[in-house]
Amino acid sequence: MSLPPVRPGSRPRSRSAAGLPPITAERIVDEAMALTVEHGLENWTVRQLAAAVDAYPAVIYHHVGDRDAVVKEVCERVVGMLPIPDLALPWREWFGRLLTGVREIMREYPGSARRIMLYELSISAAAVLIEHGVGKLLAAGFGDESVLVYNVLMSTACQHVAMEDDRDNHQHARFGNAETYLAYRGRAEAPPGLTEMGDVVYETMRNPDLTTGYYGVMYDYAMARCLDGLTFRLDELRGQSPGRQGSDSNPA
Repeated sequence: MSLPPVRPGSRPRSRSAAGLPPITAERIVDEAMALTVEHGLENWTVRQLAAAVDAYPAVIYHHVGDRDAVVKEVCERVVGMLPIPDLALPWREWFGRLLTGVREIMREYPGSARRIMLYELSISAAAVLIEHGVGKLLAAGFGDESVLVYNVLMSTACQHVAMEDDRDNHQHARFGNAETYLAYRGRAEAPPGLTEMGDVVYETMRNPDLTTGYYGVMYDYAMARCLDGLTFRLDELRGQSPGRQGSDSNPA
C-alpha cells in the first residue's frame, strides 16, 4: 500500500528526508560552544540553540537535557581545551603556563569561568588536569596542602576571568570612577594613595593600549604574586629560609 502524499507545507517525516544532518549530542554542544563565543554563556536560550541545529527545543532535551545540562557540557569541553604544559617543567613555571592558558581559553567562551568556578565538573572532565596539577605540587613538596594550593590557584584564575567577562557586559562600569580619581591627580593636599590612583588612571586612560590590556596585566600580576606567595610557603614547608626558591622553583 502506498503512503499518502505529503501535504504542501507539512514537515518531512524525518531529517534525512528533508536533507538535514542528524542531531547528536556532540553537534548540540558544538552549536552551544559557537553561541557562547558569540553571545556569552548566559546570553543564549534553548530556543536559539534549537534553531542553530534546525530542530525543536524538545530535541535538545532528548539528546542532552535542559539548559543547565548543556551549559555543563560546554564548561567541561572548555576545561578539556586547556593545554597541559610540558610535565618536565618545574612546578612554578608549569603553573605559570597553565594559568596563562586558562585566561586565553576561557576568555574565548565568556561566562564559562564563572560557571566552572561555581559548579563542580565531572571527574572525567577534570581528571587529567587534576592529576598533573596536584601531582606537580606533591612532587614539589606541598604535601597535604597540594589539593588546597591547586584549588586556590584555579579558583583565583577563574575569578579574575569571570570579573573580566562581567566588565565586558557592563562597559560603563569598566572605568566608572575614572573622573573621580582623576580629580585627585596632582593635588598636593590629597591623600597620597588617591593621588597615586589618579596618576595611574590618567596614564591608563590616555593610552589605548594600556586601557585595552589593563585586565590582562592585572591577571598576570595576580597570578605571579600568588605563585610568589606559594614559593615562600614551599620554602617554609621545606624548612628553608623564607625567600629562597627551592630546587624545583623558577620565576613565573
